[in-house]
Amino acid sequence: MGIRRIIVGVVALALLGGMGEAQEARNSALDRLSQRADLFGWEAVGKVTIGADGYCTGVLIAPDLVLTAGHCIFDRRAKGPRDPATLGFAAAQTDGAEIAARPVAAMVADPDYNPFVPLSVDTVRHDVALLQLSAPIPTSIAAPFRVGDVPAAGAEVSVVSYAQGRANALSWQKACRVFGRAKGLIGFDCDVDHGSSGAPVFDRSGLAAGGRAQIVSLVSSGSRKNGVSRAYGMELPAIVVQLKSALRSGRGVIRAASTSAGPSASAAPQIRGTLPAQGQPRILSGGGATGAKFLRP
Repeated sequence: MGIRRIIVGVVALALLGGMGEAQEARNSALDRLSQRADLFGWEAVGKVTIGADGYCTGVLIAPDLVLTAGHCIFDRRAKGPRDPATLGFAAAQTDGAEIAARPVAAMVADPDYNPFVPLSVDTVRHDVALLQLSAPIPTSIAAPFRVGDVPAAGAEVSVVSYAQGRANALSWQKACRVFGRAKGLIGFDCDVDHGSSGAPVFDRSGLAAGGRAQIVSLVSSGSRKNGVSRAYGMELPAIVVQLKSALRSGRGVIRAASTSAGPSASAAPQIRGTLPAQGQPRILSGGGATGAKFLRP
């Protein structure tokens, strides 16, 4: 299915100062994680499947909890949330095979996220959803990652994602960088594309001391101009605490309306929000669902 790019105004370029082409040149290339040995340590990153052929990227933060972008769980055509039964999570899916797969039983988005308004600083910094799986994935198979704080501008980060043109296996960009922070919005000069929505941005600075990579943001949107990629995400710790609390209390939680995945989300409950005006651009993800939103120059 074809991908339509969203055409929007400048979201963050006026707020975040770029670091220039020299900084971009120091970034690493994308490595395809094709073999089981390549995936070692990244098993908790996987594909959030949406209906028949849509997808985003997601990551386990607990054996039964997947963090992804908020816009991945909404159907802009139906103007409401998807039925969780149409979503699934395939851990470290590679060429059609995964380490473990589970249906989604329930989900909740940041209550301040509105998927039906034009892309803005506010939508990006609240573009987070938490998916509860039907059953846990054992930590011996896929060890969840912790969430941490975003490092300072100029710090090295790492991204593991699926995307258009590389949807059959995870790709790892070992080194890209934070190029700016403002008002809860984070800018990265990482290589992302459609389908990268929800991809975890990692801080690996703790590895030298025997620690593990931490998730410091998720890919929400991005831009590409003259071959240079920019990705935008949000600060996560407070949002994740809020979403975990919501799942426990049931506040704002959307539960599966059926037991088998299918393309329809018509039975899903509605979330209060502003509906898009006529002619509002639509967003499609990798394969045909909501995915990474890109600024067209």
